Amino acid sequence: MATKKKKQVNDNTIAVNRKVRHDYFIEDRFEAGLVLEGWEVKSLRDGKIQLNESYVHIRNGEAWLANALITALKTASTHIKPESQRDRKLLLKRIELGRLIGAVERKGYTLVPLNMYWKKGMAKIEIALAKGKQLHDKRATEKDRDWERDKARILKTR
Repeated sequence: MATKKKKQVNDNTIAVNRKVRHDYFIEDRFEAGLVLEGWEVKSLRDGKIQLNESYVHIRNGEAWLANALITALKTASTHIKPESQRDRKLLLKRIELGRLIGAVERKGYTLVPLNMYWKKGMAKIEIALAKGKQLHDKRATEKDRDWERDKARILKTR
């Protein structure tokens, strides 16, 4: 019997933070590079990252990714001590950084990571300028999503 080869999808996505869309209104998006160590890049290639509880904060005029969990591989070198939840510097243009700082400090926005992906062999992260949702906003969003799903189902059957 001949075995079929699985079709490989060239998907550049490393990780997606799905909880963000539930908890925040997304206002604006930015693409940023990351300053990573060698073992972190190897772990990213293996998909060992979690963005669930991570956030972006501004310190000394620079953007930093905090609480992103990158688990070290078991084959990591013995002469380094991998720190899985260290703050990682984000690489942004000065104009973008100025807009982010102004929005966070003056308007009360929050910076959250949306997803991480590969672009031309480099790890990039998409961060968003977001406002927090309250409980009634979350319920309304869920209600609208359910109605759209039901509406599509009704139209499909007719």
